Amino acid sequence: MGLEVVAQISRGTCVAQRGYMRTLLGLSIILASAAAGAAPARLAVTSDAFPVNGNIPVQYTCDGAARAPTLTWSAVPAGTRSIAILIEDADAARGPFTHMMITNVSPTRTSVDLGAALPRDASAARNDNGTTDYLAPCPEDGVHHYHYRVFALDARVSRGPATREGFLRGIEGHVLAEGDLVGVYEARR
Repeated sequence: MGLEVVAQISRGTCVAQRGYMRTLLGLSIILASAAAGAAPARLAVTSDAFPVNGNIPVQYTCDGAARAPTLTWSAVPAGTRSIAILIEDADAARGPFTHMMITNVSPTRTSVDLGAALPRDASAARNDNGTTDYLAPCPEDGVHHYHYRVFALDARVSRGPATREGFLRGIEGHVLAEGDLVGVYEARR
């Protein structure tokens, strides 16, 4: 006469001996957590202007010609309906300073020249300087880290965000994959 314990796992029922119960229960919790709140896949984001975690050349900053780089990212996962881009200075004195926000880039694209006209159907929201153009790095003091974040979304953004917080709320729950290219620049003044 063996002692059996019945455990409800996911949608089925599993009958297991007492010694295996903890293992099965632990595995079911891990699988359920992974399915419910799986972390987004990773996109590799690169630029023609600077390497990952590298120094941003002066010609791409306000101390130079303020050129806008081209961003390139790896292939997006199946089910992607749009790409969104957020560029920000994480070290600004009053919190993250938004340099550019772009939504509704076609999922078939794998790059955007930030200094050129936006791709068809894409739109840019106002940055923290009040313009929709790319705003080159221009730190007031010290070393700053600039994040060039690319998001693969399972939906199009229905209305252009007015703020960084609105951008993040608009993409929340829709991110299939994301990537972050960090560039570093130190104030020259």
